[in-house]
Amino acid sequence: MKTILWLMAHTLRNTFRKRSNIILFLLPVAGVMLSAGLYGQTGGTGLSIGIVQQDGADAVGRDVAAFVGALDGVKLTDTSDADLRDRIAAGKLDAGIVIPPGFGESLKAGKPMQLELLSVKGAQVTAYVQAMLDGYLNNVASIAAQAKGDEARFEQIYGEYTKGSFKVSREQLTDASNVKDTTYQSLGFLVAFMMFSAVNMSEMILREKENRTFLRLLSSPVTAKSYVAANVAVNVVAMVFQTALTLCFMRYVLDIDSGVPIMQLAFSLVLFGIGAIALSLLIVSLSKSRGQSSALQNLIITPTCLLAGCYFPMEIMPDAIRKIGAFLPQHWLLDTVNRLQQGDSFGSLYMNLLILAAFAAAFAAIAIFRFSRNNDTRTFV
Repeated sequence: MKTILWLMAHTLRNTFRKRSNIILFLLPVAGVMLSAGLYGQTGGTGLSIGIVQQDGADAVGRDVAAFVGALDGVKLTDTSDADLRDRIAAGKLDAGIVIPPGFGESLKAGKPMQLELLSVKGAQVTAYVQAMLDGYLNNVASIAAQAKGDEARFEQIYGEYTKGSFKVSREQLTDASNVKDTTYQSLGFLVAFMMFSAVNMSEMILREKENRTFLRLLSSPVTAKSYVAANVAVNVVAMVFQTALTLCFMRYVLDIDSGVPIMQLAFSLVLFGIGAIALSLLIVSLSKSRGQSSALQNLIITPTCLLAGCYFPMEIMPDAIRKIGAFLPQHWLLDTVNRLQQGDSFGSLYMNLLILAAFAAAFAAIAIFRFSRNNDTRTFV
């Protein structure tokens, strides 16, 4: 045990002596910040609407502008017709409404004139205002139809309508879609960096073989098995700290609630991390130099992370790519997190966890087989 602890300390010193390794260890935090920047503002900041009131002499016409200004998420600005178009073109306003002269009278007659709704951003901006405005105008037109040209009766019914004798209770719901997107993309970056970090630490074995340190260690009471065990132990410790650091940064610094219990999320990530370490040992077992190891990790990790949806959401990928992604361990981790966010219980996802464990066992078995079949005296066994 003392030998393994000494080897772990030796590996940690040699690994984090280089600043580039420290940067690689902290890259998941940068990935979280990037994801927060990309998705953190997708919830919207409201609409800025300019209004040109050309029917200010009529109370009904003025009430139309007041109705638009009272809508949730709408900031109303009075402006002129010429200034309205210039400000929309300059991006200072999201949309504009022109209330023509005589609009109030046309409403009272039950035949409302057409309002001019302007925007350069299309229906994604105007749809909400248009829908609410159409409902309001239809209600007023119905009152006019009921009054049948009797202005006094119209004013009576319209006055009761505007007083709001009925009450509507409302509850505002928080849009969690941007949090889900941020969490998904943050974990995608974390997965990729965990895999690269695992290979980087496992490459210590190749590095010490190249500079003959490994042979000198084996001339001492240190055995090849204890050396590899210490490397794996350091890899596990580093992976756990990297995961904990990223999750804490998300939760307590950026205040991003993933919607998944922290222990369930951490367990899933650690299980995947063990598979990443096993894969890193497999890559090292297939390599005779650090150059070969670097080429293999770029050939394996980057494409598989891309196909599994670590860099881009799976929803935007073709069906053929999605089917390929189902054969990759990264997909099963991200699918587990996604289903937990949708409300699935942790116990119901046992198949996902078993698949992650199976990948780890398969990678480890192949790596052990490769090490045991290697008869080169310059390598492990």
